[in-house]
Amino acid sequence: MIFSRRAYLFILTRYLESRVKTMPGIVTAVSISSAHTFTKLNQDSIQLLAGLGVEGDTHLGTTVQHRSRVARDPHQPNLRQVHLIHAELLDELHAAGFVVTAGQMGENLTTRGIDLLGLPTGTRLHIGNEVVVEVTGLRNPCVQLDRFQSGLMAAVLDRDENDNLIRKAGIMGIILTGGKVCPGDQIDVELPPEPHRPLSPV
Repeated sequence: MIFSRRAYLFILTRYLESRVKTMPGIVTAVSISSAHTFTKLNQDSIQLLAGLGVEGDTHLGTTVQHRSRVARDPHQPNLRQVHLIHAELLDELHAAGFVVTAGQMGENLTTRGIDLLGLPTGTRLHIGNEVVVEVTGLRNPCVQLDRFQSGLMAAVLDRDENDNLIRKAGIMGIILTGGKVCPGDQIDVELPPEPHRPLSPV
């Protein structure tokens, strides 16, 4: 059966919505680092600040804080205020022989039960009782992964059936509504209006 592009996008959107809406999400760990270290330390809770990021974290700010991006243009808006990685990736890495725990790849929030990489740009994640994070894009894996554990960068990259690169090292977001986040907090997914745009690196 051959579908038109419009019909294909409609079917794909309905499929994505069914996957996202039926998947329970939870925060499994929260982490910060006050310096530009690769690994962030687990905390009992973290405070997210609207328009800024994670209180006490080195990437806090309205403009870009990542050093390579600051070097290119320090006036860029900070689309990487909070970094999320799905715990399912850690499971996959463990099965491949890597020893990686929550926070060690630099994420602020480790999650379980949500297909983070499958979310469209602009998705809103409602975390706990008050926090709202808007998804801006993908993390682009870098060589720091290999400095942490040899071969780790290749392990978080893949190819789809059309040979397109898949980046698996988590997603980035901005804070729309701040508040406290703790392990065990529920995550509810609010998809953006259609047409949905797939995530790209930010």
